[in-house]
Amino acid sequence: MEIKLSFPADSPPLAVIVAAKIGGISLSIDPSLSSGAPPSLLFSDGTNLSGLFVLLRYVGRAVEFPNFYLRDAFESSKIDEWLDYAPVFSSGSEFEGACRYVDGCLLHNTFLVGHNLSIADTAIWSALAGTGQRWQSLCNSKKYENLVRWFNSIHAEYDAVLNEVTAMYIGKKGLGTQSVSKVQENQVSTSHSNNVDGVITEKGVGGSRPTFEVNLPDAVVGKVRVRFAPEPSGYLHIGHSKAALLNKYFAERYEGKLIVRFDDTNPDKESSEFVDNLLKDIETLGIKYETVTYTSDYFPNMIEMAEKLIREGKAYIDDTPREQMQQQRMEGIESKCRSNSVEENLKLWKEMVAGSARGLMCCLRGKLNMQDPNKSLRDPVYYRCNLTPHHKIGARYKIYPTYDFACPFVDAVEGITHALRSSEYHDRNDQYHWILKDMGFPKVHLYEFSRVNMVYTLLSKRKLLWFVQNGLVEGWDDPRFPTVQGIVRRGLKIEALIQFMLEQGASKNLNLMEWDKLWAINKKIIDPVCPRHTAVTEERRVLFTLTNGPEDPFVRVIPKHKKYEGAGEKATSYTKRIWIDQDDAKFISANEEVTLMDWGNAIIKEIEKDQEGYVTQLIGVLHLEGSVKTTKLKLTWLSDTNELVTLSLVDFDHLITKKKLEEDEDFIDVVNPCTKMETAALGDSNMRNLKRGDILQLERKGYFRCDVPFVRPSKPIVLFAIPDGKQTAVMKFQKLKY
Repeated sequence: MEIKLSFPADSPPLAVIVAAKIGGISLSIDPSLSSGAPPSLLFSDGTNLSGLFVLLRYVGRAVEFPNFYLRDAFESSKIDEWLDYAPVFSSGSEFEGACRYVDGCLLHNTFLVGHNLSIADTAIWSALAGTGQRWQSLCNSKKYENLVRWFNSIHAEYDAVLNEVTAMYIGKKGLGTQSVSKVQENQVSTSHSNNVDGVITEKGVGGSRPTFEVNLPDAVVGKVRVRFAPEPSGYLHIGHSKAALLNKYFAERYEGKLIVRFDDTNPDKESSEFVDNLLKDIETLGIKYETVTYTSDYFPNMIEMAEKLIREGKAYIDDTPREQMQQQRMEGIESKCRSNSVEENLKLWKEMVAGSARGLMCCLRGKLNMQDPNKSLRDPVYYRCNLTPHHKIGARYKIYPTYDFACPFVDAVEGITHALRSSEYHDRNDQYHWILKDMGFPKVHLYEFSRVNMVYTLLSKRKLLWFVQNGLVEGWDDPRFPTVQGIVRRGLKIEALIQFMLEQGASKNLNLMEWDKLWAINKKIIDPVCPRHTAVTEERRVLFTLTNGPEDPFVRVIPKHKKYEGAGEKATSYTKRIWIDQDDAKFISANEEVTLMDWGNAIIKEIEKDQEGYVTQLIGVLHLEGSVKTTKLKLTWLSDTNELVTLSLVDFDHLITKKKLEEDEDFIDVVNPCTKMETAALGDSNMRNLKRGDILQLERKGYFRCDVPFVRPSKPIVLFAIPDGKQTAVMKFQKLKY
C-alpha cells in the first residue's frame, strides 16, 4: 500500500520519519502543507490519519519491528506517557530540566521502556535531535552522561538511517531550515560539505559523521535493487564488509531492496559451512535482506542461455590447452576453433554437458573482440567442465559457468538495478555490458568502490585457508584473522566496524589502511561503558605488607566504572598483605609515598631484592590522610586471599611481518613465526562472573574480551587483549610460539 506523508516544510514530523525508517515503512514525502497544519498520512485507498503522535502510534503498530509499540498494557501505557512528555524539549525554558529528568531515568536503563527500542525512544531522540545546536553542545559535555550514552547508542545502531534523516531535515539552527524543494531533492540526493577523497562530513547532531557524496546513477526511490554476492569459499572478512555495508546503505537510502546471493560456481572451493557462516556474519553486520538466492538456482537457465548464444554465433567451443589460450589472449591471436560451425559447437557442447573425456578437453568462450585493447574482451571463457560434486546440488552438473558469464546473467534475471563492484573489476566493466547485450538483457548500472586493504593483512581467502589448513590459527574465527568473526572475537564492536567503513564512504581511492584507526574508534565505544577490574602479573609478583593494615580483612562495594553506573558494582577486599606488579615495584624507592588505587596512600619503609635485582618484598604503612595528588606512583593491587582467580592474558601479533606484499611476493616467506603471546596473572574475584564475549578494562593494563570464562579454580579465565589504537603495546607479554 502506498503511503504519503504530508507536512509543513517548516515543521517535519521527525519522530514519524525516524520510526518509519527504522521500521522499514516506505513513505512518499510531501512537505507542502501550510504552516501550522498537522502532519498526515494519506493511504492509496483514500483514507487518512493526522496528528504527530497519532501517526507515530500507527507506525509503531504497523511495523514488523518487535515490541516497537505493541506490548503489555503497562509498557504500552508507559510509551504513551513518554509521547506526551516529548514536546517539553521544544520549550526553551524547560529544555535542561527535561534533559535532567530523562538522564535520571536512563541511569540504570538501556531504553526508556522495558528492554527494547520503542517509539518512545524515537520520540525523545527526535525531540533532542530537533533542537540542533542546543543538544549538540550538550553532547560534547559531561553534564548528562546517561542521556548522551543512550542518544549515541541509538545513533550508532541505526547510523545510516539517522544520518540521512538528520542531514535532510535538521540544519545548524534546528528544524525547518531547508526549503520545500531542497527537502524533495534530498529524497535522492543529500546536501553535503567538506568533500575529501569522496568522503564528506555532515555537521549535525552528535558531531561529525561520514556519509557519501556520489549518488547511484539513474536511481529511483523505491525501485533500487542491489545484491551482496559473496562466494561461499571462506568466512566474511573486513574487505567484504565494505561491500556488504555499501549495499545496505544504498538499499536503505533509496528505499529499495537488497538480495543476498551466493556466487557458488566453483565446487572445488565452496562448502555449506561457508554458506552458514556467511549468513551468520551478514546478520552480525545488521544487514536486512529481502531474500537469499544462489547462482546455482539458475544453472538450468544459464545452460539454455549458453546454447542460445552458440546458435546465434556469439559463443563457441574451444579445445585449445589453457596455457596456450592464455598466451593467445595476451597477444590477440584468434583460436582456430573460433570459426567452428554452429553444429560442431553444439556437438562439443553436449560432450561438455555430459562430462565426457572429449568434453573435459573443452571450454565455452564468448565471441567478442580478440583485437580489443581491453584484454577482458578477448573472447572470455563462459563455461568449463568440473566433475567435483557441488555442496548444494551434488553431482547433477559436469559444467560450471565462470563469474564473467554468471554475474551479468543472474543480475539481469533477478532485476538488479545497480551492481556494486570493487574497482579491481574496472577493466571488466565493458565485458559485463557486452555480455548483457549479447544475452538480450537491459542495462544494469555498475557502481565501483575501492577495496579495503589493511597493513600486515592478507585478505585472499586462498591464503587465509592456508593458515587454517596448516594449523597456524585455530580456525576462521581466530582473533588473528581479518574475518568478521575473528575481529569480533578479538574485541571489536560491530558499531566500530560500521563507523570505520562509513568513514571510507564510496571513495574510489585505493588506500592501505592502518588497523590503529579502527581500534581507536572501538576504544571510544567501549571505554565509556566497560567495567574496570584489577589484575597482577603472576611472574615475580611482589608481596607488600602493610604493618598498620587491617587485622581483619574487610570488603567494600565500589563501582566498576566511576563514570558509568550501568557497569555495576564490585566487591573489593582490603587486607594487610597485598600483591603488586614487579614492573611497579622496581620503580619504588625507600620512604616514598605511593597511592594504592581505590584505597589511599602508603609509605614504603623497606625494600627487599634478590641477587638479580628483582624486588621480592615491600614493607610499609598506610597513610590514608596523604594526598593522592602529590604521589608519583598510582599502583594497582590485589589482596592476598584465596578468592583470587587465575588469568591467561593473551595478545596477538600480525600473521605476516610485511606491511604490504608485492604482486610477485610469496606470503609464506613473510609469515610471522610468533603471533600469540600469553601472560599468567591473578585477578579480582569479581571476574568469576564474566561471560564469554564480555569486554572489560584491567586497570593500567588495557582492554580485554573474555574468551573463556571461569569454570573452576584450576582452569584460568582467558582474556584477549583488545588493541586501543596506539602503536606501543600497553602490556609486556611473555612470547610463546604457537
